[in-house]
Amino acid sequence: MFGMFNRSRDLRTEGVWIAVLLVVIFATLRYDNFMGLYNVQTFFGYNSMFILIALGMALVIMTGGIDLSVGSVVALSSVVAAYASPYGIEVALPAALLTGIAAGAINAFLITKMRIVPFIATLAMMLGARGMALVLADNKSVSVDWTSNFTKFGLTRAFGLIPWAVILAAVVFLALWIMLERTTLGRRILTIGGNPEAAKLMGVPVNQTLAITYIISGACAGLAGVILASGFGAGQPLEGLGWELSAIASVVVGGTLLTGGVGSIPATLAGAVLLGLIFNILNFENGLGVISLSAYWQSVIRGGFLLIVVILQSRSGGGLARRRGTT
Repeated sequence: MFGMFNRSRDLRTEGVWIAVLLVVIFATLRYDNFMGLYNVQTFFGYNSMFILIALGMALVIMTGGIDLSVGSVVALSSVVAAYASPYGIEVALPAALLTGIAAGAINAFLITKMRIVPFIATLAMMLGARGMALVLADNKSVSVDWTSNFTKFGLTRAFGLIPWAVILAAVVFLALWIMLERTTLGRRILTIGGNPEAAKLMGVPVNQTLAITYIISGACAGLAGVILASGFGAGQPLEGLGWELSAIASVVVGGTLLTGGVGSIPATLAGAVLLGLIFNILNFENGLGVISLSAYWQSVIRGGFLLIVVILQSRSGGGLARRRGTT
């Protein structure tokens, strides 16, 4: 049984990476400077935020849950980071990280202790975090302190080559990949998503495991808030609208079942990169004058893309779900 799941997951992972490769080849042949250093650095620097929240979302969805609050938590964390920016990145980053952890902990409490379904609990947090961000920021952007080293984190590059945001996202990626593949916690996450009742009978600490996943998701959103404030020079209380959909889309594109129990951290990364590449290509097409799409069309495209992937997943994953229930 486990061999069948592993083969299925490998096929999903390979498929999305092949899609990424094909898109890169197409774009490289079509657009000048697509693989230029500036575009590559800008692409990964900006999309590091989406990669982070997608990685956290992946763990939550693997348990069969959902976290609708990540976009609002990014906005709130960016405001907190901006206020802490005079003290440097050494204070601002932990402050934003703790903000995300606190939001994840509240989600965990509502879900595991209050027995509120994840959709409603995280929806409440989405509204609460957004409101708190607006209150703290007085309904406007909060400028960062440009005299500290805070903005260097978002605007400079390690060794003059790699954006610091990319390094942060890479560290989180490696940590979560190892955790999911090599630790007992990772096995518990997939077990709960596969069959929560069976997991309880097996003695798996379900509530504790669920709490950890939501806290990790909040922490990833907090780190994304640091990148947002540092890279754009301000805490943005109105930013992050719809980012939870981008995270869900990345996770689903990566082959993680919305019903839980099956998932991959590398494939989630590939899903986030693929989604980012699509919008990067649209920007190049705008530059060529072939099409003219406003930023608002990105939401339309994102929604349609997510719908298509979910439909395809439901058709291909239905058989797997049935086999999982009978094997």
